[in-house]
Amino acid sequence: MNLTQFGCEDWLNVWEKSAKYDIAQSTIASLTLEKILAFEPDGGAVFMEKLKKEAFSYGWIEGSPDFKAEVAKLYKDIKTDNILSTNGATGANFMAILALISAGDHVIAQYPSYQQLYDWPKSLGAEVDYWQVHEADAWRPNLDELRALIRPNTKLICLNNAAQPTGAILDRTFLEEVVKIARGVGAYILSDEVYRPLNPDTDYAPIVDLYEKGISTNSISKTYSVPGIRVGWLATPDDQFADEIRKIRDYTMICTGLFDDALAALVLKHKNQVLDRARGIISKNLAILKDWVEHEPLVSMVYPDMVSVSFVKFNELVPERTEEFAEQLLKEKGVLIIPGNRFDLPGYARIGYCTDEETLHTGLRLLSEFLREFA
Repeated sequence: MNLTQFGCEDWLNVWEKSAKYDIAQSTIASLTLEKILAFEPDGGAVFMEKLKKEAFSYGWIEGSPDFKAEVAKLYKDIKTDNILSTNGATGANFMAILALISAGDHVIAQYPSYQQLYDWPKSLGAEVDYWQVHEADAWRPNLDELRALIRPNTKLICLNNAAQPTGAILDRTFLEEVVKIARGVGAYILSDEVYRPLNPDTDYAPIVDLYEKGISTNSISKTYSVPGIRVGWLATPDDQFADEIRKIRDYTMICTGLFDDALAALVLKHKNQVLDRARGIISKNLAILKDWVEHEPLVSMVYPDMVSVSFVKFNELVPERTEEFAEQLLKEKGVLIIPGNRFDLPGYARIGYCTDEETLHTGLRLLSEFLREFA
């Protein structure tokens, strides 16, 4: 198998530990165990006491009843049997595509988005057509272009909602049209939904609430602020597809681990508090980001709608020098961003603005300084 290098992850693997001011990450300021336990009325005493006495066996292979029950609350009508724990949303996407795609199959993928959603099916021998996003339309793709790409034998449509790296959201009305197109040929829709929008006024819907052949993947890594335990899930209304994932899990992961499962269930139990915290961070930091963009003539941006990733355009940077710029920025100023060429969009960069306010302020100030020095 000839896997393409995963651009974003490869960049972070090499550089993220070198950063003094990391404004590249897409998680909303990670929670500590102390803060998670504090959501419990007793400060987590009962939770920890139970864990201390728990035998560290494999635990619940597909996810504990507590974990599955909490995940089920995120959807309209998904059976807990059709919710399967995974090693992050990446693991869920990996297994979903592996379960569906063989050499010669036709896949349509929102592009650019999360690289796994188009390069993994391509590595399996699928013919992948790119459903291009458009900056002029707030980084959304065009429905007429999807209608032109669809074929009678299209097996899968891959979405990223909200999208990496742009933060673009496909709202319910838009998705309902995508479902009509997919249903016309019997295609599945896989939607990676780790960047759940936090604006309560956004008309957002998971794909499994709209389509009988929908597959929603998610994790507690991004919006829920706990990437360190690597717990995600796959949800689907399709019983047969859920059984296919069960078989693949046995070959790839077995379980997510007893401690990780318990902590993930606890985070989701307190999702209202977790998301209220996240909204507070996003609201403050997005205001900082917007103020910077509006006072920095060398950049522009389509602002994200309370999603934890943003995509800045360097107005005067030669696109071919994007990676050189980002590498020198890190080495000379200690500021980490992800160059847009790692998403096949040179001339841009991903900024994860949901870090602490001091890091964001300083990182943006130094980025401005270096824009002028590099020029």
